[in-house]
Amino acid sequence: MRSSKFFKAEQATLIWDTPGLVAGVDEAGRGPLAGPVVAAAVILDDLNPIQGLADSKKLSPARREKLYDEIRAKALCCSIAEASVDEIDQLNILQATMLAMRRAVEGLRLKPTKVLVDGNRLPVLDVLAEAIVKGDAKVPAISAASILAKVHRDRWCAQYHEQFPQYGFAAHKGYGTAEHIAALREHGACPQHRKSFAPVSGVLR
Repeated sequence: MRSSKFFKAEQATLIWDTPGLVAGVDEAGRGPLAGPVVAAAVILDDLNPIQGLADSKKLSPARREKLYDEIRAKALCCSIAEASVDEIDQLNILQATMLAMRRAVEGLRLKPTKVLVDGNRLPVLDVLAEAIVKGDAKVPAISAASILAKVHRDRWCAQYHEQFPQYGFAAHKGYGTAEHIAALREHGACPQHRKSFAPVSGVLR
């Protein structure tokens, strides 16, 4: 018969070695001149795999939309969060991105035991986390998060375009294209432009 001491030690080892839930995290919208920065966190279901996950930037808009719905349907849980334009201007874009990522992780219905974040920086979290450069091309859960964040932000741009069509948000998604800069010079900044970004602040002078 095993001693209780041996049994407890063995039990602890088994618990330690048992993998827990892993969440992938990514963002969309660090570079644009307008709109929130969006982050998503996803815990995939190993028993319900999703085919075709990849870095969202390498997928067509139609493919991203299809995968968005599939991820929402099949993942164990997922969460999408934002940091607003005001928060971007107050904190800076890096800190606002970290804030959106933290909100996304905290919004998960299930608490992960580890978080894998795309890039080389980590938000402040109360769980074990690891930054993975180009993780959106290497880790399926991060790929899924990149797709959710990108589609969510693109939808935001399409909706905001209806209010301010003169800027062309539906086409350039807030990035500093020649058309966007020209619209800024002609119309000035709208409420969702990031005033701390040089092309916008230059127009406001």
